Amino acid sequence: MPIQRPRILHAAQMAGTAVVSPSNLNASAQSLSANRNLVHNGAMLVNQRGSSAITLSGLTPNIDRFTAYKANDGTQTVEQSTDGPEGFKNSLKVTNTGADASVAAGNRVAIIHRMEGQHVAHLEFGTAAAKTVTLSFYVKSSITGTHGGAFGNGANNRAYPFTYTISSANTWERKTITVPGDTTGTWATDNTTGLQVAWGLGVGTTNSGTAGAWESADRNSATGATTAFLTTINATWFLTGVQLEVGSVATAFEQEPFDVTLRKCHRYLESIGYTAGSYVYAAAYAYSTTEIRAVQHYKVKRATPSFSFNNQSDVIAFYNGGSSDTSIAFNYHDIGLNSCRVSIDLSGTSTTAGYGVAIYVNGSSTYDVIVKAEL
Repeated sequence: MPIQRPRILHAAQMAGTAVVSPSNLNASAQSLSANRNLVHNGAMLVNQRGSSAITLSGLTPNIDRFTAYKANDGTQTVEQSTDGPEGFKNSLKVTNTGADASVAAGNRVAIIHRMEGQHVAHLEFGTAAAKTVTLSFYVKSSITGTHGGAFGNGANNRAYPFTYTISSANTWERKTITVPGDTTGTWATDNTTGLQVAWGLGVGTTNSGTAGAWESADRNSATGATTAFLTTINATWFLTGVQLEVGSVATAFEQEPFDVTLRKCHRYLESIGYTAGSYVYAAAYAYSTTEIRAVQHYKVKRATPSFSFNNQSDVIAFYNGGSSDTSIAFNYHDIGLNSCRVSIDLSGTSTTAGYGVAIYVNGSSTYDVIVKAEL
């Protein structure tokens, strides 16, 4: 059998062929590394609370992993919008539906993204090894000029105010902010807030500070940033493509599949929807003549969750060979990170202890169990 000789490529044959070295591979892998974006849901894809605009009141969670803070006399709404720059299908939209006559020292409206301490522990804030980070985002507003924001810790006693400029009204623009790591202060590395970023939409002097330096204070914006958003009726502000990464360079936004983003969001909020005609708890049982018990499962949460509901009046209990009761109330006990015991109190009729019970969605709407463990 003839011996196969290795084929030798001459220089002319190799022209135009890229030579891949280990250093090139490492550089490429680093530039395209997955999970470099520390912000969850930065493309504003996941909105488990629904499509309706929410009126701000105090601390107001809205699009998943984003919260609004409001302390002023005007009115604002926040919602998920389908307006976005090229490559983005959604954004967070704030509308000033009721203008302030003026912005007092203690007034503020801000959009905030909070990151869990365990998620950002590698930044080593509060130590001599604190890492530089770069924030990038797309923004659009009807209000031009200098806008502000701030980085901060969970205790709200360390802050780094920053500014950015919106050059053209109602036009998408990308902004980048590079921040040196804070070598002092207390920065949580557990399951509480480790780092937060705020975008001020109108912040009075009390919570505004000098841009470009760390300070021991509670800040949501920078001194000199415009407050015109709050004094202008129907002013709008949009945000999307939010990315925070280690280093001093803003790379292209890290796009990820919707289901990946949803799984990350479920650690903090989970809306479990049961459609009309489906069983909520098919294996429930009667603990007593007036109490039904079942188990509620959900994704592992950041901390012990709380619960709320939508359309609970559409839920009905079937028991004792066809008997039913619509006058039921849900209570949660033995709450763990991924399951709990549910007791369902009957008030219309009674059942027989030890019997099996089916909990059914009888109305035309979806019954939602909302499991909350947000920062």
